[in-house]
Amino acid sequence: MEKQVYFSGILSDKPEQNPDFYNWNRVHVRYCDGASFAGEGYDGEHNLYFRGQRIWSAVMEDLMSKGMRSAKQVLLSGCSAGGLASILHCDEFRALFPQSTKVKCLSDAGFFLDVVDITGGHAVRSFYDGVVTLQGVAQNLPKFCTSRMDATLCFFPQYMVANITTPTFLLNAAYDTWQIQQALAPIRVDPKETWKACKFNHSACDSNQMQILQGFRNTMLNALQGFAAFDKNGHFINSCFTHGQIYDPNKWYSDNSPTIGDKRIATSVGDWYFDRSQVKAIDCAYPCDNTCHHDL
Repeated sequence: MEKQVYFSGILSDKPEQNPDFYNWNRVHVRYCDGASFAGEGYDGEHNLYFRGQRIWSAVMEDLMSKGMRSAKQVLLSGCSAGGLASILHCDEFRALFPQSTKVKCLSDAGFFLDVVDITGGHAVRSFYDGVVTLQGVAQNLPKFCTSRMDATLCFFPQYMVANITTPTFLLNAAYDTWQIQQALAPIRVDPKETWKACKFNHSACDSNQMQILQGFRNTMLNALQGFAAFDKNGHFINSCFTHGQIYDPNKWYSDNSPTIGDKRIATSVGDWYFDRSQVKAIDCAYPCDNTCHHDL
């Protein structure tokens, strides 16, 4: 774990880098449990305790005692596993505050899909099932989801995000690089590494691989529909090969930041949070967007 955390992007205190949130109180919660702060289990064989939910509750209790309970405006955000955590805990977070407090949630690169891998299997579902089972996550997942489907599926945002009552914003790349590498074509389903070049360099993808990647994008957009139908929610789905955009100042808010309709990510999130306008932004398919900051 790195000793120093750099407050940049949405955490920056510089108005030129973070125009809407630069003068807010900002808290970075260290990620430490491996299950998006949702675990509550014990592995007797290896003497491992999983206490993600307790850690979350303790951190919230501490922050509330330090003055967060008096906040008038609050935004719960996170990236990747933290983005998933901001979805899983969104309504729970909202419940900490009086109704007069403006509370919203932002997930960056946390819209993990229950996607079919390149062999037609469910590699990432199997991986998630291991996490949910080992860490006893089921008891901490939203009951409106676990009452009607398997708990492992409820660890995927697509099956529960439309039922979150707190206004939520989904920021995600349509070609999420973590999901391409770990869900769509992980090494365990590609032992001959036919996807190795493509998944680490999108310009090396052949036409068949690009067709599969476009299918992944379509799966994401289809999974978004129920969530997007609510006016209170917002989204920004750009056609970039990346994973995580709120902490990178060049992606969040700079002269060359990614845009959809000439609007940067930070502006879009700010417009949605402060109710300046609805934000339902979906990029055209790759390779149309020349504002992207591709990671690979």
